[in-house]
Amino acid sequence: MAALSILQHFTGPDDLGIAWSDGTESYIDYVKLRNNCPCAKCEGEPDVLGRVQKPSKKPDFINLTAMYELREIEYVGGYALKLHWRDGHNTGIYSYALLRKLGA
Repeated sequence: MAALSILQHFTGPDDLGIAWSDGTESYIDYVKLRNNCPCAKCEGEPDVLGRVQKPSKKPDFINLTAMYELREIEYVGGYALKLHWRDGHNTGIYSYALLRKLGA
């Protein structure tokens, strides 16, 4: 079975559209994308023993409009997208598997 890849992506006013190599399409709302950011600041990171150290709380989001406005998409190898939000947050690397899950 061939690895899943993105053929094309589309940015709409409220969501990210993805055309996948298997012929399916996903549409993921920006709010859902941002609220599921996989970065260490939002979700925690593993310590030396592999235990995930969760942040004590989610980061404070002050400008709700800016935090949900997607500014740029950067491909990371052949396995993920790095999303840049208008409020400057850009450390989340969204694997294709995560994007498929969020778009299901």
